[in-house]
Amino acid sequence: MAEYLASIFGTEKDKVNCSFYFKIGACRHGERCSRIHNKPTFSQTIVLQNFYVNPQNTAKSADGSHIMSHVSDEEMQEHYDNFFEDVFVECEDKYGEIEEMNVCDNLGDHLVGNVYIKFRREEDADRAVKDLANRWFGGRPIYAELSPVTDFREACCRQYEMGECTRSGFCNFMHLKPISRELRRELYSRRRSQRDFGGGRKFFSRSASRERETGRRSPGRRRSRSPRDRRR
Repeated sequence: MAEYLASIFGTEKDKVNCSFYFKIGACRHGERCSRIHNKPTFSQTIVLQNFYVNPQNTAKSADGSHIMSHVSDEEMQEHYDNFFEDVFVECEDKYGEIEEMNVCDNLGDHLVGNVYIKFRREEDADRAVKDLANRWFGGRPIYAELSPVTDFREACCRQYEMGECTRSGFCNFMHLKPISRELRRELYSRRRSQRDFGGGRKFFSRSASRERETGRRSPGRRRSRSPRDRRR
């Protein structure tokens, strides 16, 4: 019996523990869920709840269609890339090496704007949660907690990845928002330069370091920085 219960733990056959919370770290029923949400006491992954505010989502109807929006796709991508880089760099420099960072593009209250950060070490994730709980970003408090999510392939909507999800932003599986290829190359270059220097102090990529020295950005991607978060 114990072996059977262990084999179905966190699956749809488990009538005691919530499979959605186990896979996604969030459940649309919240505290009213009839099944148990087993919050981890240690994990490599943290979730920053409802952290990313998508300007385009404020102009969507209940079915996910746009009512009106004055934000172009190019401006939206730049806004998102700025946010992603700010959070990634800040968290990696302050807490430790990040293996994976994902941002939900869902519209459901339990997933909208959720940012999942998987650190290389559990102790880094624990330190990040404790510190971020006392910080603010963009004029709002940060709500951070450890997450049970370890495999994002299981948490993501496969139909969405193939462009076939019919539930739009209200799907209960993750719809992950992609960063631009340019930012991906920039972060890869940054990570490679860190390894070249052999760890210790974190280093930016060569282009970013040069821009910090000169006070200018390279012409490849225009950036508009938002103010850093403040401690309160």
